[in-house]
Amino acid sequence: MGPLEGCRVVELAHVMAGPVCGLMLADMGADVIKLEKPNGDDTRRMVPPTVNGESAAFLMMNRGKRGVALDLKAPEAAEALRRLLRDADVVIENYRMGTMEKLGLGYESLRALNPGLIYVSISGFGRTGPYADRGGFDLIAQGMSGLMSITGEGPGRPPVKVGAPVSDITAGILAAMGVAAAYAHKLRTGEGQVVDTSLFEAAITHTYWQSAIAFATGEAPGPMGSAHPLNAPYQAFQTADGWVNVGAANQRNWERLVAIIGAPGLAADPRFATNAERMAHRGELEAELNAILRTRPTAEWLEAFDAGGLPAGPVLDVSQMHADPQTRARDMVVSTDHPVAGRVEAIGLPVKFSATPGGATAPAPLLGQHTREVLAEAGYTADEIAGMIASGAAVAA
Repeated sequence: MGPLEGCRVVELAHVMAGPVCGLMLADMGADVIKLEKPNGDDTRRMVPPTVNGESAAFLMMNRGKRGVALDLKAPEAAEALRRLLRDADVVIENYRMGTMEKLGLGYESLRALNPGLIYVSISGFGRTGPYADRGGFDLIAQGMSGLMSITGEGPGRPPVKVGAPVSDITAGILAAMGVAAAYAHKLRTGEGQVVDTSLFEAAITHTYWQSAIAFATGEAPGPMGSAHPLNAPYQAFQTADGWVNVGAANQRNWERLVAIIGAPGLAADPRFATNAERMAHRGELEAELNAILRTRPTAEWLEAFDAGGLPAGPVLDVSQMHADPQTRARDMVVSTDHPVAGRVEAIGLPVKFSATPGGATAPAPLLGQHTREVLAEAGYTADEIAGMIASGAAVAA
C-alpha cells in the first residue's frame, strides 16, 4: 500500500505539525511508529469531544501509526529509541531547539548511529536565525507572517486568524514533501540529511499574492473579506437564501457571468470593462452584483452558473462538506475500526496515486498499543520488555 511502502518512520512529534507529517507519510504507505511520553500525546487530553471516551483530536491526527510509549528520561528507554532509530529511514521531531540534544538525540549523534537517517525538524521559526530558540504556535506564526493582516472583513477591523491552523497543517505537509525529496536522495546515495521547516515559513507561503503586491508597490495590502487582491469579481455574494462564491477571475468568465445573470449593461459599463477597472471600482461592482444575485436562491444560481460554464460554488459548513458527493467520491472522508472508539471517520489522503494507491489502513493507536511488538522487532526479549514496563521506562496497552 502506497508509494512509501518499506520506509520506516519514527515520529517523536506531538499535537499537530509533526503528526500531520507522520499522517501523510503513513497514508502513503510508510511504517510510522509514533513514540509518546508515558502519559501520551497532549491531544489525548484535548477533550471534548470524544468518541466513546477517546479524544477525537488524537484519533484524527494519528491513524495508521503504530503506538509506542517510552519515558526518554530513563536510560533504558533512550537506548531503546536509539535501537529503533538505528534502522529507521526518517525521524520526525517538533521540539524546541536543543531539546533533542539534551536527550543525546541531536542530529549529529543520530547521524553517527545511522548515516542514512533523514532528520525532520519542525519548529516555530526554524533551526537558524534570531528566533530559532523561540517556541511557536499557529496563532503566533499567523500573526508574524502577515497572514492575520490580510484576513478579515476589511480595514479598521480587529485582526482575524484563518479559522484552521494553517501554519501547523502546512508545516506538516511541507515536511512530508521534504521527506519525499530527501528519501529519493537517500535511495540514490544512501545519505541522510536534515529536513528543516517551521510554522513561520509555512504561514509565509500563504502570502504569495499579497507579497507580490507589496514587493511591486511598496505597500502592504490589507484584509478584503472574501475578495481577491488581484481579480474581480472573485468573492462570495449574497443570494436570496445564503451565499455563493463566484469565480469570474478573468475576462472570459466575467463575460460569462454578465450573460448568465442577464446584465449586459454591466458588460458595457466602462467602470467594469477590464479587470484593472473592476478592481478600481470593486465596491461599486460588488453592490451591483449583490443586488442581482439576491433575487434568486443559491441553488438556482448554481444551476445556471454550471450550465453556463462559470466556476462557482456554495459556502458549505464542515458537516455539509463531509456529506458532499465530490468529497465522498474523492475518498476525503474515510473510516477505520478502533478497538475502543469503534467506527471512526476522518479526513482522507488528498493525493491520489494511480499505481501505488495510499489511504487509511489502521486506526490511531491506544497509548502503548504496539510497545511490545515494536521493541521485539528491535531485538528485545519478552523478559527485557516486561522489565522496562515494570520499571516505568515503557508503557504498554
